[in-house]
Amino acid sequence: MTNFEVSFPGLKISCFTLKNQPGEWNFFSMHTPGNRHWSKTLKGLKNTFRSLQYRNYRLFFGGQSISLIGTWIQRIAMPWLVYHLTGSVVLLGVVGFAGQIPTFLLASYAGVITDRRNRYHILIATQVLAMLQALTLALLFFLGIIQVWHIIALSILLGLINAFDVPARQSFVIEMVEKKQDLGNAIALNSSMVNGARLLGPSIAGVLIAVTGEGVCFLINGLSYLVVIASLLNMRVTPREIRKKTTRVIEELKEGYHYTFGFAPIKSIILLLALVSLMGMPYNVLMPVFAKEVLHGDSHTFGFLMGATGLGAITGAMYLASRKNVIGLERLIPAAAAVFGLGLIAFSQSRFFWLSMPLMVITGLGMMLTMASSNTVIQTVVDDSKRGRVMSFYAMAFMGTAPFGSLFAGAVAKAVGAPLTLTIGGVAVVLGALLFARQLPRIQEGIFPVYREMGIRPEKQ
Repeated sequence: MTNFEVSFPGLKISCFTLKNQPGEWNFFSMHTPGNRHWSKTLKGLKNTFRSLQYRNYRLFFGGQSISLIGTWIQRIAMPWLVYHLTGSVVLLGVVGFAGQIPTFLLASYAGVITDRRNRYHILIATQVLAMLQALTLALLFFLGIIQVWHIIALSILLGLINAFDVPARQSFVIEMVEKKQDLGNAIALNSSMVNGARLLGPSIAGVLIAVTGEGVCFLINGLSYLVVIASLLNMRVTPREIRKKTTRVIEELKEGYHYTFGFAPIKSIILLLALVSLMGMPYNVLMPVFAKEVLHGDSHTFGFLMGATGLGAITGAMYLASRKNVIGLERLIPAAAAVFGLGLIAFSQSRFFWLSMPLMVITGLGMMLTMASSNTVIQTVVDDSKRGRVMSFYAMAFMGTAPFGSLFAGAVAKAVGAPLTLTIGGVAVVLGALLFARQLPRIQEGIFPVYREMGIRPEKQ
């Protein structure tokens, strides 16, 4: 709806307001005889950021954008501190394992709790606990008493928190955007937010570690949680109807398991994610070794490499956000996984910083397209009553298998070196992508009827 229009010789400026939910978004359109792309550009931007029309999602997006920068600063500081204290590749793997194994062990139970309880309240609780974890790390560092066992113990605590946070966060997205057709856009924007932080956080961390030490990184992360907690408390959340369950938790676990692995599209996606996480994602654990030993750099090198991954990832996320719907993402998943695997293989063979940087951009692009596309397809086709449990299996595949990958990477890297370890992981990811591609016809047979029922895909297709 146009609010006003002003015309000048050769130029027309229009202002219109988009008002679908509480909160208004104003856009300007300019038209000139020789340049007609403004309106199309604004329309594209409006489509890309359409989930921000929802007040609750705007609050979530703003709060998390700040908090996640702190999270990535800590993620970079922790392995660097461990490697600085011990010089041990194996202990890098142990710390990675400790931080992620609770998600593997508890995610399915957390999924049941997510379906049974108020997801909004769970999110607030997990953010408060994560803040306390980061501030404890900072306190131990500044007191000069921090040891590796402290880091391992606090990594386990954060893993326990994340076991409940991830399925609750993933399931809560649908409550913030309200309209299911905007779900894919919200997930993609979520990914762009995470990877914008991945882009900024490592670079900031590299400077902070060199100038002030790791303790400031932990402190900044702890304080950043105040922003996201404030944004959550300011939301206007309509309580989700939660039917009182008479069944036991174990019965709901079984129901969620049979639904997840009895539906070919969800099963295939989760198995591919598990492989990618197990064999590909441990590159994060080995990155300090590449920065210091392979590329002969320092914390700045480490930060720039992780930042390059974030640049590729945010590029992929913004591409997904610009898409109008979910159609075709099932074909993108194996292609993106193959790009991720090939990027890892190429990076593992590089011995030059100038070459490693663009290779990490490609790797980050493939990783993000794989993860976010998978998330979008699963969240689109899943039954709402089982969303929390299915997303818990997603969390197990995405985060829960990573600790085993971290241990594998640490042990193998000690025996054969970090480059060959990463090559092995990349080859495994590419093989998994090829296997998934072979299963595409069966996967499409499962998801197309759901798309037609939702009106996403026409009946004749």
